[in-house]
Amino acid sequence: MLKSLKLGVAALALTAGVAHAEDVEVLHWWTSGGEAAALNVLKDDLSGQGIGWQDMPVAGGGGTQAMTVLRARVTSGNPPTAVQMLGFDIQDWAQEGALADLNIQAGLEGWDSVVPEALQRFAKHDGKWVSAPVNVHSTNWVWANKAVLDELGIDVPQTWDEFVAALEKVKAAGKTPIAHGGQAWQDATVFDAVAMSTGGPEFYQKAFIDLDPDALGSGTMKEAFDRMAVIREHVDDNFSGRDWNLATAMVINGDAAFQMMGDWAKGEFLNAGKTPNEDFLCFRFPGTQEQVTFNADQFAMFAQGPEVGKEQAALATAILSPSFQSAFNVVKGSVPARTDVSDEAFDACGKKGMADLKAAAASGNLYGSMAHGHANPAAVKNAMYDVITAHFNGEYDSETAVEEMVSAVEIAQ
Repeated sequence: MLKSLKLGVAALALTAGVAHAEDVEVLHWWTSGGEAAALNVLKDDLSGQGIGWQDMPVAGGGGTQAMTVLRARVTSGNPPTAVQMLGFDIQDWAQEGALADLNIQAGLEGWDSVVPEALQRFAKHDGKWVSAPVNVHSTNWVWANKAVLDELGIDVPQTWDEFVAALEKVKAAGKTPIAHGGQAWQDATVFDAVAMSTGGPEFYQKAFIDLDPDALGSGTMKEAFDRMAVIREHVDDNFSGRDWNLATAMVINGDAAFQMMGDWAKGEFLNAGKTPNEDFLCFRFPGTQEQVTFNADQFAMFAQGPEVGKEQAALATAILSPSFQSAFNVVKGSVPARTDVSDEAFDACGKKGMADLKAAAASGNLYGSMAHGHANPAAVKNAMYDVITAHFNGEYDSETAVEEMVSAVEIAQ
């Protein structure tokens, strides 16, 4: 990172010892209706312990804007108590020595035995817990308005060809087939699922995790971009810049049939009073039924001194408690970060998500999402974003996009 950022971390160490034992200041990007409702579960939990909550919301899914704000805070030696983070971002900050050591809480509460290793890969640095996983989101979901599908006689598509046929049927009926927001992280979320469906898990591993240049430059990658062009043909004209939750609202209101989005979208359906399998459907992107691509929201605790702060320890303990993991994820649409939480309180989509996650983890089909910072570092992810979005907006044809992808990744590493 920048030299000024390192100086900010050093300044933070010098100013350690300032009292922070009453409140937590939390930087996050959970600003939509469903997300805010889920966050209230955590606020209420802490309130019951006499700990106040200073909210620092930064709008924009994916956290890019939040990380910009965070860098400014840390550079000035004034970081928040805790920050919502994803994947490699956690490791980057841990590498800078900016995060608190949560090993005491982890040991007392047995985190190692209940949090999947795939999540620990990001929650721990050099053997130390530096963040508290809140959930596991899977990103290769499709959300559908059941009334629209029933009206048009469309069954849940199982293959890419069936999906395209469904899109054409919706389009012929005068409705928007795909609700989409034209933001780079949303484009990449769709591409994630399309690429997994096109090439399968072995291709996904080689291209997006191993960054193998042959896979990145392959005919399979071109086919994935070709399929993205088909997706582009089935979004409405006003997609550019639309926030993800507004796209979800299009499906909720019956203005669009499908949305490809992570399971945080379910929180929007629930917040609107909708019921799974009655008002909306949730299913894996056709061709990825056996795979789960995931991200995991975590709260990284920024070092406030030589030991973790009292309020930070309380926040971490609250986050990993089984009761909170259930209550929060029921509202949020995700599934617990602990494997020992009952699915009793979860709805049909939640139960399916928990079962899918367990099966994928057992079969080796659980993959960190490229689009959400769990497959490769931020520099590589952002380079891929640029190519994917340029292609989606017509700046590159598929062949050029493949060439640009290889070059962009090579430069970013």
